[in-house]
Amino acid sequence: MKIVLPLPVTLTSLFIVTLIDGGFVPWRLTGPYRKAAMAALGTPRLRLIHHPTPWQPTAVTLTPDERHLLRRSRHHLAVSTTVPPHELPAAVQAARAAARALAHAYEGLLIDPLTGSTLPAQDPEPVTFHLSDDWLGWDVQTHDGATCPPWDPTGTCDGLTITSRGLRRFALPEITLDGAACAHTLCATNLLRTVAARLVSDHLAFAAAHPEARRRAIDDHLPLPPAPLGVRLTPCVPALSPTNGISRLRVGPADDTAPATYLRIGPPAAFTGSLNDWLCATQAPVRATIAA
Repeated sequence: MKIVLPLPVTLTSLFIVTLIDGGFVPWRLTGPYRKAAMAALGTPRLRLIHHPTPWQPTAVTLTPDERHLLRRSRHHLAVSTTVPPHELPAAVQAARAAARALAHAYEGLLIDPLTGSTLPAQDPEPVTFHLSDDWLGWDVQTHDGATCPPWDPTGTCDGLTITSRGLRRFALPEITLDGAACAHTLCATNLLRTVAARLVSDHLAFAAAHPEARRRAIDDHLPLPPAPLGVRLTPCVPALSPTNGISRLRVGPADDTAPATYLRIGPPAAFTGSLNDWLCATQAPVRATIAA
């Protein structure tokens, strides 16, 4: 089966910098992103918009110190970049570098709403792009009413759902693994990182080679070491329960008539064991090759 991945005309990525007051001080961007950021400033490639209101967090993980600083903040800056997919990841790297410089100058928080996390403002933006450099977050949930034998990978627990946060930035569906044992949280996340890195690498290469393309069709089987193991990709829609928890995943669309917004990660059709068996089988070789 082929899965359709749309390539939009442009994508917007946003970062938030909190401000204790509305006073602006000179800020300076140095390093490898200075030239690109200064050239883009004031255009859709790099916009800075001041909001004279506190920023309201939604699904963002904050430490107690960060919450205290956020409560003191009365203003915030929105740092955004809007570019075609083939200009990624350079454009979002430059935008995040500018956001780091602003957060450092104003002693505020630097927040990535898409991943639901904060970033250290004092750290320089990495020169090369690696998905592991805080470009992904993870939403880890258990199904409503799930029963979990504590730390028993061989038990009947199937209540774990892990979903990525951040792949939409690169014009990709978020990926999710549903129905594993809670004891397999670490190895499930490791596998999802590997899948995400492979998907992003292939997708960015395609967009760069085909800048006018508006869709891309990929196979529903993604080969990963060790052979013959791999992952099966299935378009799906997370189904929310009445209590706002994840219940299960609804599969669809079944063909290439509509774009996929989420991809469920699972064992290939030829694998005869359980989902937990497959997760264990992938771990020893895969951990050595994790790139995200």
